[in-house]
Amino acid sequence: MITKSIPSLFTVANLFLGIIAVILVFPDNAKPELAAMMVIIAMLMDGVDGRVARALNAQSEFGKELDSLSDVISFGVAPAFIMYSVAFQELNPAPAWIITALFPICGALRLARFNVVSGMPGYFIGLPIPAAGGVLATLALFHKDIALSVLMASTLVLSFLMVSTIRYPNFKKLGIPKHAIWVVPIIVAIAVGLGILFPHHLSKIIFVPLVLYALYGLKKNVDRRLPNKKRKRRLENQLQEESAVNGEHSA
Repeated sequence: MITKSIPSLFTVANLFLGIIAVILVFPDNAKPELAAMMVIIAMLMDGVDGRVARALNAQSEFGKELDSLSDVISFGVAPAFIMYSVAFQELNPAPAWIITALFPICGALRLARFNVVSGMPGYFIGLPIPAAGGVLATLALFHKDIALSVLMASTLVLSFLMVSTIRYPNFKKLGIPKHAIWVVPIIVAIAVGLGILFPHHLSKIIFVPLVLYALYGLKKNVDRRLPNKKRKRRLENQLQEESAVNGEHSA
């Protein structure tokens, strides 16, 4: 019974960190760097819970639903609040509230679709909410260096990517061997320690691979469509050449 509960403990830790991230952006606290770090550590918890569940053969519908509910808070609501607190408060309330609310709404839609629609083997359909939330939370830390319009557009693009049909690589098959589970708490403890000691620098460093992952899906989506366009151009060129040759013969 205790073994079956271990994955859920990591999921609850993910949820706890998401709530702490929201609290850390309240005006009385105003620590967006630390809040973003909580989201990053929550991503680690989210990545661990499923792998631990598979290693212990403790997967369940309860765990799946708890994971989705936790993800909405940690990677939907918390990152949106972080961005709102550091950048969008300068805006007119209507667009600020709409853009802020749209991100967790799209995240919830993404999770609902994931739970009921079978995906493609080895791929996620749409940008996973942990990756989108990680990008938004760490992007918010650059609010002094990036124009407000770019931050708004980025939030909208990330929201769209979550509900899109763009394919993203799924690394869930990289599991944890059962005999190596004891290493997980050590890794988590190190990550938490580094996150608390260096929240500002570490969050900005982690921003880079997260953005590359988000852009990778866009690139692969474009690449899949390019061959069709190239074939169209090739056919058009062939038709033009044939019509030119026929024109010469008729002349």
